[in-house]
Amino acid sequence: MKNIIAGLSTIIVIGLMAYTANTGGAYHGGEHGKVIKDFGDTISNSTVAVKPKEKSDRDKENDALNALRDKAGNAGAFKVSQAYKSKCASCHGVNGSGMQNGKKLMGAKLFGQSADKVYNSLIEFKSGRRENVVMKGLLISLSKDDLKVFADEIGEFPARAEALK
Repeated sequence: MKNIIAGLSTIIVIGLMAYTANTGGAYHGGEHGKVIKDFGDTISNSTVAVKPKEKSDRDKENDALNALRDKAGNAGAFKVSQAYKSKCASCHGVNGSGMQNGKKLMGAKLFGQSADKVYNSLIEFKSGRRENVVMKGLLISLSKDDLKVFADEIGEFPARAEALK
C-alpha cells in the first residue's frame, strides 16, 4: 500500500512539474512577468515627469560641512602602510587618534604611544592575556616580526605628524 501511495505521489508531482514548465514556469516570467514589464513601460512612457526631491538648505550645508571635514581629515593624515590601513585604521583611525570626523572609533588612541608599549600590547592581545576578540582575530596569523613592524610604525606616528607641519 505504501508503494502505491508513493508511486501516485511521484506521478502527481512529475505531472505538476510538467504542467508548470509547459505553461511558462512559475519563475520564468509567465503572465506575471508580462504584467510587470507592461507596468514598467507605462511608467517610462508616462508624460508626468517625476522630479527628485530637492534638498533643503540645511541638508546642503550639512553635506558641504561633511565634505569639508573629510577633506580636512585626509589632508592632515600622514602616510601609513597598506598593512596598517587594512588591519588597524578602521578601528584606530588613519593617524592612530582613535577618532574620525570628530567621532570616537571602536579602538583606543595609538598616537603618542611608544613602539615598545604597542608591541607589548599586541603580544598580550595575541596571546589572550588581554581579551579582545577583534584584536586576537586580526593578530592570530601574524608573526612576532610582523607585530614589531606594526609597533615600530605606530611609534613613528608623532614624528610623521611633526614632519607635516
